[in-house]
Amino acid sequence: MSEHLELHPENKRIAMLIAVLALVLAVCETLSKGYQTEVISKHIQSSDLWSFYQAKTIRQTATQLTIDTLKLSDRKDDPSITAALEKWEKDVKRYSSEPDKGEGRKELAERAQIAEHQREEASHRYHSLEIAVGMLQVAIVLASASVLTGMMALAWLSGGLGLTAAGIAAYATLIGGHLI
Repeated sequence: MSEHLELHPENKRIAMLIAVLALVLAVCETLSKGYQTEVISKHIQSSDLWSFYQAKTIRQTATQLTIDTLKLSDRKDDPSITAALEKWEKDVKRYSSEPDKGEGRKELAERAQIAEHQREEASHRYHSLEIAVGMLQVAIVLASASVLTGMMALAWLSGGLGLTAAGIAAYATLIGGHLI
């Protein structure tokens, strides 16, 4: 004897709710992973820029030390030393700021700070989307439980939780995501 399972109209609506929640969950997961990747990328970029900044600082300090040492030496009036000092003094200034290439300490620090800010923005969006993902997972479970138990209150709670999660995801993606 084969049993035929008939879906009640409420269960059809709940099945549609579950399908919509699953779709929103998939979109949120995809966006979340994208922001997670951006966090890692911007972290690496800022780290690289700060390393370059430190290297420029070391070069600048070593060159300035050489200049100071030679200025104290007996050979400071030697024409070859004077020419070298002039070149090195230009190098010290270039290490400090090199706007045409964007590779002076000043420009590197600015670029690193921008990358850090972008990393923090992506991190906020990622974490907000992860909250939305968790809420959507709970909403799907509640909707499924409402089918099994026949308690429509669980379906309504599921729908409300799903709408809240969708709102959090939209806010995080479109506006900025500073929920936490």
